[in-house]
Amino acid sequence: QVQLLESGGGLVQAGGSLRLSCAASSTYVVGWFRQAPGNQREFVSAISGSGRMTRYADPVKGRFTISRDNAKSIVYLQMTGLKPEDTAVYYCAAGELWNIAEGAYRYWGQGTQVTVSS
Repeated sequence: QVQLLESGGGLVQAGGSLRLSCAASSTYVVGWFRQAPGNQREFVSAISGSGRMTRYADPVKGRFTISRDNAKSIVYLQMTGLKPEDTAVYYCAAGELWNIAEGAYRYWGQGTQVTVSS
């Protein structure tokens, strides 16, 4: 059983930055997803086990950066230029396949709240 633990969420003003962290083994592809109130959970970003491949959802391209430190087994999501519409619970997920679909990820964290005030 793989346990994922997110951290780094919080309250920030529009235009600010936050860095989310997820403890995850280099064995897995790691994705970040988010769910805003009343919305379905959506893909944000993913990184391959080696870190050589990354992918971003269009709304966050150019503002968010995913990276990983496999020596520490941590995946990061650096979020800059935050907007109120980025407000959501952010989830870290791990799986074996390179895919952006939720169903490809077997393991999920509990989520961390990100709130962006205007």
